[in-house]
Amino acid sequence: MDNPLLDTSGLPRFADFDPAQVTPAIDTLLAGNREGIAAIAADPAPPTWDGFVLPLEDLSDRLRRAWGLVGHLNAVVNSPPLREAYNANLPRITEYYTELGQNEALFAKYRALSEGPGRDALSPARRQVVDNEVRDFRLSGAELPPERKQRYRELSERLATLCSRFSDNLLDATNAYAHVESDRGALDGLPDDALEAAAAAAREAGDTGYRFTLQAPSYLPVMQYARDRALRERLYRAYVTRASESGPPDWDNTPLMGEIVQLRHELARLLDFPDYSTLSLEPKMAESPAQVESFLLELARRARPHAERDLAELRDFARDELGLADLQAWDVMYASEQLRNRRYSFSDNEVKQYFPEDRVLPGLFRLVETLYGLAIVEQETARWHPDVRFYEVRDAGGQPIGQFYLDLYARASKRGGAWMDEAIARRRPAGRSLQLPVAYLTCNFPSPVQRPDGSARPALFTHDDVLTLFHEFGHGLHHLLTEVDELFVSGIGGVEWDAVELPSQFMENFCWEWEVLRHLTGHVDSGEPMPRALFDRMLAARNFQSGLQTLRQVEFALFDMRLHGATAATSGARAQAVLDEVRREVAVLVPPAFNRFANGFSHIFAGGYAAGYYSYKWAEVLSADAYSLFEERGVLNPEIGARFREEVLARGGSRPAMESFVRFRGREPRIDALLRHNGMDQPVAA
Repeated sequence: MDNPLLDTSGLPRFADFDPAQVTPAIDTLLAGNREGIAAIAADPAPPTWDGFVLPLEDLSDRLRRAWGLVGHLNAVVNSPPLREAYNANLPRITEYYTELGQNEALFAKYRALSEGPGRDALSPARRQVVDNEVRDFRLSGAELPPERKQRYRELSERLATLCSRFSDNLLDATNAYAHVESDRGALDGLPDDALEAAAAAAREAGDTGYRFTLQAPSYLPVMQYARDRALRERLYRAYVTRASESGPPDWDNTPLMGEIVQLRHELARLLDFPDYSTLSLEPKMAESPAQVESFLLELARRARPHAERDLAELRDFARDELGLADLQAWDVMYASEQLRNRRYSFSDNEVKQYFPEDRVLPGLFRLVETLYGLAIVEQETARWHPDVRFYEVRDAGGQPIGQFYLDLYARASKRGGAWMDEAIARRRPAGRSLQLPVAYLTCNFPSPVQRPDGSARPALFTHDDVLTLFHEFGHGLHHLLTEVDELFVSGIGGVEWDAVELPSQFMENFCWEWEVLRHLTGHVDSGEPMPRALFDRMLAARNFQSGLQTLRQVEFALFDMRLHGATAATSGARAQAVLDEVRREVAVLVPPAFNRFANGFSHIFAGGYAAGYYSYKWAEVLSADAYSLFEERGVLNPEIGARFREEVLARGGSRPAMESFVRFRGREPRIDALLRHNGMDQPVAA
């Protein structure tokens, strides 16, 4: 146990971790797992849950916990030694899982368990595990002839390497850029907290003036508030050309995207699917790419009149009030903020003064405790960074049911975005006590700022930041509140990818409820809660430019599906060409030709959303309709909260997501609530 990656007796031992330990740990784990799998596969006894599946769970859990820790640290405290260790072992991990997924002996045992007389004695959750495993063996190429199996392994390993490089390139390109502004006059319009953060960043880097980077907490305030159009254009161009041909060739993701798409298509064809989009949907709720495209185009049809109105209003305002006769991409956020301020008499900067971190977190916890009968208690433990905090979740009787780490602030060693990942999954090992779930919750918010006089200003969150925090916490609750003891369907395990966003998007709705929001607020200087009049103005502006925002999400999702379809793959179309074609069809606000959004689209090129980005909108239908029951019965109704916990959060992947939804809502989902929440349930006035 000298190597912390081999210790599964408790929480991860961050204080003892060293990148040099990664390869020895993976050596040990892979050798042990292969030996264990060989013994399980060779066992002549008929397969049973206890004799066959549980031993495989044990092997899987050890490797998942160790490699999951390495991957997590590579994402949140990236360093050259850790990146080297991660990338050196990623092909070995990929090879192992491909080899496991093509093991014919294990596949035969799962089929025997699925089709044999012992199936009926299994619990529904265990039957779901067996069914999923049979499907996944087929999708891993277990039925392929030897030469095609070999090609499948080669493709899987190459894809893993390319996706990791995509992420590394984007992080490096983001971190490489900084603009130091010495002219205070060029920063007119920027909020005080953004100026304080930029001044602090300059002092830390040894610069004089104000330092701006492409990390979201630094970049976004410039785009939203800076009156200096040239400054906005400078940062916009740098941001939208990250990891493209405009920068160092070693960081250009363009060739990687092309190869990733081609290899995914080849992999799908190996498995006799027409394209990668169809393969991707096999374990999801959606039935076909045609169904997904129809869903997206219907959303686009509904949203387009609203988007056209949004854009016309923005252009008129920019021309008449801001003197911007030719509204450009780097003007859009600035002009939108000015228009919203004019129309609704508030700005994001005004709002975030009421969302200091020390009010938002207790308010979030209070909501969750009220809905689900929980207690959330902060505790001390080893962490990977001093800013990280650690909490325990307890049930109404005071018993622990899970724990989570919270890493809120942006930093150079951390990849962008926000996400939840599992550190430990709930399961009940044979002969041992219940293993409780542990989650990583990660965001990239502005950090507290040390002023020159030594005082500290707490982190301030925009309302969008609060929405993001609630979103990720919803994923965390899905992982932590599971009552399923089978590893492969516990928490988010086994949940269809286009349903996994249901609990996260569901949580966002509470950020628009006064009963909830008032407990999240307290002015950073006076401590006074947010005035109800300000909240009412925010609520009135909730659907400000919702048409444009909806079309933007449809654009990304449609691009993803078509890029992974047969037409794009067989024609060799470049990602940019596919994106341009989609924009011509559905967008009303088209970015400039130099924009290279796809080169930073980590969700589909380095995450799990390839041919699955539509899931956000698909699951939003589910989440809006689920939340409508709270609107009908009471937003803070503990009875409805208990029902949502029991029928959705607690079930994990132990049954189909549609069944869980129907058990909670009493019927199948309808799109009405989503359209109402987005202000698109009524036609646009002529």
